[in-house]
Amino acid sequence: MKSPKHLDLLLASFVTVLVLSNIASAAKIVTLGPFTYDAGTLLFPLSYIFGDVLTEVYGYRAARRVIWIGFAMIALTSLVILVVGALPGEAEWSRTVGQDAYDKIFSLTPRIVLGSLLGYWSGSFANSMLLARLKSITGGRMLWLRTISSTVIGEAFDTAAFCAIAFLGALPNELVWSIAVSNYVFKVGVEVLFTPLTYIIVGALKRSEGVDSNDEGVDLNPFALRSAQK
Repeated sequence: MKSPKHLDLLLASFVTVLVLSNIASAAKIVTLGPFTYDAGTLLFPLSYIFGDVLTEVYGYRAARRVIWIGFAMIALTSLVILVVGALPGEAEWSRTVGQDAYDKIFSLTPRIVLGSLLGYWSGSFANSMLLARLKSITGGRMLWLRTISSTVIGEAFDTAAFCAIAFLGALPNELVWSIAVSNYVFKVGVEVLFTPLTYIIVGALKRSEGVDSNDEGVDLNPFALRSAQK
């Protein structure tokens, strides 16, 4: 099989979305209309669209590898922020900016890091696994049904894990519930609204790459790391 022409660009875009959304999630909680979000929610749904495209075009094995790379990059980003925060500040920086400002902006705690990692891991794999199986079951038809169904399940895992681990007990229960519901509704809503764009991207990539992966019989074990392509 020839080398994919666009997989590296999708990988870079996917990881960038993950890193930016996790930094934004820690930095700010925003209110838009009746909904309350951690700010990363505004960008994070794009990672599920990337996940859908990767699984649909290149197959579950490629998506599994990209998900693990994303997991490693989130962990590395969190570690760097925590280590930098623990280093002693230069005198002038401490006077004009200060450790308190750093801690408030990059308010990462072990709970937020763990919640982000487990939420991302469980949600992304649930999304990719279900999409791969539904493609086999439907014979590759009804892409809209497969992408929306997998997002409904994947985002449920992601939102529940992140909010429970990161916020439960640290914020009032009413606020945690509001954040969880708002996040979930927004993320699934973005998937639905972007469905026409997903069709366009998937169709263009399949034509350009000359590939339409079929995951019939593929081992969906998240830990069965192998080469993305046979």
